[in-house]
Amino acid sequence: MTHHDTTLVERLAGVVPGSPIDRAWRARAAARRFAEEAYCRLLHPLDPGPISLVERRAVAAFVAVLNGEGQTRDHLLALLRDTDPTLAPLARLIEREAEDSSHPGPYGRYPAGPLSAEDLDGPVYAVAYPVQHELGLRLSAALEYAHLVTLHPRDATPESLAALARAGWTNGGVALLVDIIGFVNFQSRVVAGLRSHIAARQPQLAVV
Repeated sequence: MTHHDTTLVERLAGVVPGSPIDRAWRARAAARRFAEEAYCRLLHPLDPGPISLVERRAVAAFVAVLNGEGQTRDHLLALLRDTDPTLAPLARLIEREAEDSSHPGPYGRYPAGPLSAEDLDGPVYAVAYPVQHELGLRLSAALEYAHLVTLHPRDATPESLAALARAGWTNGGVALLVDIIGFVNFQSRVVAGLRSHIAARQPQLAVV
């Protein structure tokens, strides 16, 4: 990337080239480079490997909707639809499932101790059987795991990984799945933070 290149994060956040916020974000060169390279590697891979392109983008879109950052959500749902002309129904289903299971978080329970005071109850997401029939076991298990890691990571247990294995996920596939979930959570928060900063400090530059 050259100084004049814009990354996906900057485009989604509406960062104006040359603005103070643009200069501040560019100063975080490692984070900026990570965000762009991870997006390309995870969602535009040359070789999808153990996770198909559709699975990668479906999970990414699901996590983006859970986060509620509008620009990232719209971009990743569109990316899923654009993967194949037949995927519009899948994108709508992914969006609906995420919207119906999105709750304020993170929630969950810590092991008994001082942190138990921060315990917060919340629902466990499980793909209903009719939806599981449409998504398949692999993708259904991936969405349940993505919901767990995104909204109630305190409740993650070895059984969570065992459920992925039973659905056909290999160790390599799980590692990539974790990377995708973590990346979209990171990207959503960075974009939301930059947009909030623009709105607060430079409202005349905010892009709706």
